[in-house]
Amino acid sequence: MAKDVETGGEYTTKDYTDPPPAPLIDVEEITKWSLYRSVIAEFVATMLFLYVTVATVIGYKHQSDPNVNPTDAACSGVGILGIAWAFGGMIFILVYCTAGISGGHINPAVTFGLFLARKVSLIRAVLYIIAQCLGAICGVGLVKAFQRAYYVRYGGGANELSSGYSHGTGLAAEIIGTFVLVYTVFSATDPKRNARDSHVPVLAPLPIGFAVFMVHLATIPITGTGINPARSFGAAVIYNKDKAWDDHWIFWVGPFIGAGIAALYHQFVLRASAAKPMGSSYRSNM
Repeated sequence: MAKDVETGGEYTTKDYTDPPPAPLIDVEEITKWSLYRSVIAEFVATMLFLYVTVATVIGYKHQSDPNVNPTDAACSGVGILGIAWAFGGMIFILVYCTAGISGGHINPAVTFGLFLARKVSLIRAVLYIIAQCLGAICGVGLVKAFQRAYYVRYGGGANELSSGYSHGTGLAAEIIGTFVLVYTVFSATDPKRNARDSHVPVLAPLPIGFAVFMVHLATIPITGTGINPARSFGAAVIYNKDKAWDDHWIFWVGPFIGAGIAALYHQFVLRASAAKPMGSSYRSNM
């Protein structure tokens, strides 16, 4: 079996063969318990993700409310940095917990990107996205149930385009932010890297969590940071105010475009999938 050689290096990696692409429609998969176990894991993980993160947002807005804390409101609460840590940290934890079961998507944009790259079947992708959206609704519903006095007053954690920003700016922020996330997911879970570096599977949740953290720092002031349609959808459903729905399309279109670009970039530029058949044909004629 041929061995991959590291460009510019002096060592050879372990034997490696690309895994076959997932079938577009795998009817047999519907009969397997592993599929439904994975769907349940996605539901629970997304529910926990939304509960902790939206509760953090509501808690920060309450602590920094000048009507509640008139003397030191600006310095109270976890701040934007703390909110970013809540989102990134929860993704790190939940990806670590569920990666071996469902792959730890917890985000329809991630699922869509992996589907485009033929890492998951259409049936699995659709069930994952449904489970993620339902989990998000339940997670935000728990926040409203436990913090009813503050939930509506502080915006319900719903994503909204901030005043002063155009729809184009908001859409671009969501596209670029989701590209960073999904690009990181592809890089961190690349089976070729796993074959070469034994530490990669263990550390994979860490860069994914950090990607979420960094994107939140950049885009919270613009859109509140969606980059996850389920997160935006769950908050909009439970909050259910006109402002949350007016700009809601941004939080689906942007992440799906960003995920699609990341999938194409990784598969056809970084991994050069389209060139592999040509390379194989060239070698066979030598």
